[in-house]
Amino acid sequence: MMPPRVFRDIAEVEAAVGEDLGTTGWVEVSQPTVDAFAEITGDHQWIHVDVERAARSAFGGTIAHGHLTLAMLPAFAAQLYALETGSARLNYGLGEVRFPAPVPVGSKVRGTPRIREVRQVPAGSQVVVRWTVEADGVERPVCVAESITLVIP
Repeated sequence: MMPPRVFRDIAEVEAAVGEDLGTTGWVEVSQPTVDAFAEITGDHQWIHVDVERAARSAFGGTIAHGHLTLAMLPAFAAQLYALETGSARLNYGLGEVRFPAPVPVGSKVRGTPRIREVRQVPAGSQVVVRWTVEADGVERPVCVAESITLVIP
């Protein structure tokens, strides 16, 4: 995999609006990872953590929390790009987030980001990145989300 693309100023980010920034490597979503996420968040719904019960479900096994998939975006971003501009870069929030298909535990996922827009706001610049996350062997995306980073000058 190539080293991450480095954006050293907002003009470089603006010039990349509309560009796909590549695709990350595959990451396995294991049951221990799902169980740890359940512990941290307190979300112990059986479809995520009860392997025996989930095996009898329509999914045929446990599935990852949608928010676990979403939480993988910062690690995915680090593989592909870095914003090295401004005095600080803050997670401002999310735009649209959808989970069109479940992530079967044991499958591998990867993400593809595209810079959607750069918005000027009083505090600096908001960089909006649209993510598509896919799982190996799953027809539809498993997560489509917009992450918003506030770059403070």
